[in-house]
Amino acid sequence: MIERNEYLNVLKRFKDKEIIKVITGIRRCGKSTLLELYQEYLLNSGISKKQIISINLEDLKYNFINDYMTLYNYVNENLVDSKMNYVFIDEVQKVSDFQNAVDSLYIKKNVDLYITGSNANLLSSELATLLSGRYIEIRMLPLSFKEYKGVYEHLSNDELYQNYISIGSMPFTTHLESEDDVSIYLSSVYNDVIIKDVMTRKKITDESMLRSVANFVMDNIGNLVSTNNIANTMANAGRDINVRTVEKYLEGFTESYFFYKASRYDIKGKQYLKTQDKYYVADLGFRYFMLGRKTSDYGHVLENVVYLELIRRGYDVFVGKVDEYEVDFVAINHNGKMYIQVAETLKGVLENDTRVLDRELNPLKKINDNYEKLILTADKTPLANEDGIKIRNVLDWLLDK
Repeated sequence: MIERNEYLNVLKRFKDKEIIKVITGIRRCGKSTLLELYQEYLLNSGISKKQIISINLEDLKYNFINDYMTLYNYVNENLVDSKMNYVFIDEVQKVSDFQNAVDSLYIKKNVDLYITGSNANLLSSELATLLSGRYIEIRMLPLSFKEYKGVYEHLSNDELYQNYISIGSMPFTTHLESEDDVSIYLSSVYNDVIIKDVMTRKKITDESMLRSVANFVMDNIGNLVSTNNIANTMANAGRDINVRTVEKYLEGFTESYFFYKASRYDIKGKQYLKTQDKYYVADLGFRYFMLGRKTSDYGHVLENVVYLELIRRGYDVFVGKVDEYEVDFVAINHNGKMYIQVAETLKGVLENDTRVLDRELNPLKKINDNYEKLILTADKTPLANEDGIKIRNVLDWLLDK
């Protein structure tokens, strides 16, 4: 198993704390494996097997647990009274009204509770209200570039990156030996997302149209898109779909953590904009599987990699607008903001041609605050500084943490 230390350390820090640990993320990104690694840590720390109750609701062994009362009773009957119990419920959203069981287990002084889910409904507004102040969310993604390097240490960074964006970084793909096997595997994961997470949950019947919308979004990774734009494109291709249906489809994909939406943010006005968003995919292997391995658009692919890394590092990420310029990312966390431009290259066609560099610098120069400003590029450039704006090689940046 691949050590997911970044996530594992969070669980260790919150061990025995009176707070529910909620792990979310796309199917097969490693949530169940993380729980196994943590349970192994508990056993090695002197916790007995009897103190660990682990339920994977995708396992037919637990098929009898289909409502919150059965879930609660099963856990309650297996608790060890005199010691702390570590309760793990995998894919908890499969149980109807699961939040009632979660809330009742939480108030028990001898229960340390961990739950996972592959759908954002897990933290719907109702549940968030019910459990307000009682949980932390650990947003899990497929392997980071640094984790990926830990598996393929023999590859150069450039070779590693090419594999990372084409084969993808879903953990199980590291056990597969051919691209054909990877495509078969990603196809099965994608079909699970389509059928189980989107169609079933959103009550969608037109699978063909749903896949067409997904292909459109995948083909426009990193481009500003709107629901009107998607509906009109489908209509021009002879496919009749209304804006509300497009919204429903996109909600299904974002709720299943397959696509991530980056909304626009007016930097000077300090307000969120409602028109047009950008979408990024949880793993770029899906893009090559869906669109073919001959697709290029390396600039937007690089954007996708940077976007996911910012999410991993705990930022909320937006597309910035400053006057007539666009800033690729405005990354916000409790420490403040960071502004990032992403460029495959900063080199012009001719030597000493600075037009590409100027194009990336100009939006950042328009921002008057003192937060960090950064340009990430695939160029083999040493760390540089232009008027307080740092320029870094993106692979070095990805390996920082």
